[in-house]
Amino acid sequence: MTMRKQLAKLGLFDAKVPRYTSYPTAPHFSNAVGEDDYTSWIKAIPPSSNISLYLHVPFCRRLCWFCACRTQGTQSEAPVATYLETLKAELTLLKRILPDGIRLSRLHWGGGTPTLMSAAMMSDLAGTVFDVAPMAPQGEFSVEIDPNEIDDARLDALAAAGMNRASIGVQDFDDAIQQTIGRIQGYDITRDAVLAIRARGVTSLNADILFGLPHQSRARITESVQKLLSLNPDRVALYGYAHVPWMAKRQQMIPSDALPTPEERLDLFDTARRLFLWDGYAEIGIDHFATQTDGLTVAQRSGQLRRNFQGYTDDPADVLIGVGASSISRFPQGYAQNAPATGAHTAAIRNGRFSVAKGHRFTPDDRLRGRMIEMLMCDFRVDRHALQDSFNVTDAVVQSLFDKVMADFPGMLTLDTDGLGVPVEARPLARMIARSFDAYEMSKAGHSSAI
Repeated sequence: MTMRKQLAKLGLFDAKVPRYTSYPTAPHFSNAVGEDDYTSWIKAIPPSSNISLYLHVPFCRRLCWFCACRTQGTQSEAPVATYLETLKAELTLLKRILPDGIRLSRLHWGGGTPTLMSAAMMSDLAGTVFDVAPMAPQGEFSVEIDPNEIDDARLDALAAAGMNRASIGVQDFDDAIQQTIGRIQGYDITRDAVLAIRARGVTSLNADILFGLPHQSRARITESVQKLLSLNPDRVALYGYAHVPWMAKRQQMIPSDALPTPEERLDLFDTARRLFLWDGYAEIGIDHFATQTDGLTVAQRSGQLRRNFQGYTDDPADVLIGVGASSISRFPQGYAQNAPATGAHTAAIRNGRFSVAKGHRFTPDDRLRGRMIEMLMCDFRVDRHALQDSFNVTDAVVQSLFDKVMADFPGMLTLDTDGLGVPVEARPLARMIARSFDAYEMSKAGHSSAI
């Protein structure tokens, strides 16, 4: 039976499930986790270990209609400058309780648009970060760069601060699609930004491109992918556009009747996927592609690929600390999320306390299921023996979870003495298969299309 027939038979073309960049997913966080948990978890980090640090800048010059991120528009520098002081104050609070000898395996500035900051602001922020913790050897410092919001001075400041990986959002190069989604960014300005980034010795470039956008067709996505390939990105995220206007009000500007059907979305993904593979990229998980020498490809080959809030990663650190409004931290003990609203976050920091508003404390069952989902999403295989060794569970417990998944997807998966596998033809189902491992109630949140 073909994949399309299997999807139709199970009624899965319209399935809506989480992206599983965490487990449990953020809608299941509660106020049972607060500032005291967060500070105790930070203090429990082993001295002289490596952690990851994420800094969130929730401002954009313009609000793209397709985007569901928590951002706010600004035409002036004043709110950004005020927020920078909040970030610096939060980092100072963090420094006071962080154990000695901590280094950064990964540092990422995201948003929003971090490149809204001036060159002086960037240098100031980088100096504050590295006063908290230096980069580890072979560490990566990445920044999300808007080609419409960058210049030589800002790139010089980022390069001087040690940025060695840049990330640019492409979405689609078609003029009509850009008009429909409220994101005007021509190929020429994107190419010029890439050339300027490379000219400063930044050796690694990430790019995001979307499928499932309004008016997208095979021909249009083919042209956009070919243009993107001409820029030679080292890593590409091929994300499905998540149309969730009930959550992101700005998406109401996008005409729903112009969106491709689930069947057409699958065609668009397949079209783009083939182009990346034909160009020699390795396929990473469900939606990433990377050059043969990129860290993601190396991690996948060695079984070290992981998944976090930024998607797939080769970061080996056990701790990710999120700084800024709405940022989420992950510790071995659980998740902690800062206040989503910029005002509430700023008020807490000004009062000398962290703004942690909610989170989740892991149970043994969370850890087991979370690792099963991560194995599935990264390796398309769930290793029975590794689970038993890592979580001290019996084979009967693991088998019961496998049995449920096999029953949910009859004839589509493989099961043997080593574990559960997802054949190549069933990999578009990965998020739906992961849902079968999820013990939490789906009705708590509306999710994006699984296809």
